[in-house]
Amino acid sequence: MAFDIDGVMTDGSLYFTEDGREFKAFNTLDGHGLKMLQKAGVELAIITGRTSGAVSARAANLGIRHLYQGADNKLQCLGQLLARLQLPWQAAGYMGDDVVDLPVMQACGFSAAPASSHAAVKARAAFVSEAGGGRGAVREVCELILAAQDRLDAALAPYLQAAPGKALL
Repeated sequence: MAFDIDGVMTDGSLYFTEDGREFKAFNTLDGHGLKMLQKAGVELAIITGRTSGAVSARAANLGIRHLYQGADNKLQCLGQLLARLQLPWQAAGYMGDDVVDLPVMQACGFSAAPASSHAAVKARAAFVSEAGGGRGAVREVCELILAAQDRLDAALAPYLQAAPGKALL
């Protein structure tokens, strides 16, 4: 499963300091969803047209090995990754939010978009989250994939253990 950054893992806002450094805000719910997908054996990738040190740091923090920044052609980029992983397009998914993401979204077996996406993207996505980009949209997709693979209960099980002497509500 591959993801865009701006508008998907963030709300799409670009923040710059006075000296020109860029920073971004990421959602912890999304991050934990990505970690659950990884733990279930799903390969993750980030493919974004922009280049940012914040994205490099976030990918490293999450253990995402497949990071492609400054990708002018996201379709070609994901195609090369799928060839290297020996996976067919039908086994791949992509979450994007703007029209530049449509070629890669339409080539994949699964496509998703945050609620805050461009209308043309939402109209063509297999799944549109209830949450906006950077606000839990990625987490919704992660849990949808886990549920479709009948792995969501197992992913949540470690967190649903009752404390000794207490019942779960």
